[in-house]
Amino acid sequence: MSRTTRQVAGQLSEDAALAHLQAQGLALIERNFLCKMGELDLIMRDGAGLVFVEVRRRASTRFGGALWSITPAKQKRLRQAARFYLLRYHQAPPCRFDVIAIQDGQLRWLRNVLEM
Repeated sequence: MSRTTRQVAGQLSEDAALAHLQAQGLALIERNFLCKMGELDLIMRDGAGLVFVEVRRRASTRFGGALWSITPAKQKRLRQAARFYLLRYHQAPPCRFDVIAIQDGQLRWLRNVLEM
């Protein structure tokens, strides 16, 4: 099945985000975790904690940019997917939500952007 230009761009953005996070010492646990509640782009380990990473790419700020594209509904789906993922742990480790925003060719890593 052929992938769309948007899907290819999304994959390349996730690849760039993953490489950046790994260069900063984080380790990949899982990529594109999908459940009925939603999807988590990257799940990383940072020391003893887990980091749920949302990767957002926008070509410009015309419609608010990468960060503004994480709507309250999207935030809710991220939290629900993370809670579902954490069911596999007897005792959940410390967790946080980070965003990798790629806009105008620039990558920004924002840590701890959502509350569980």
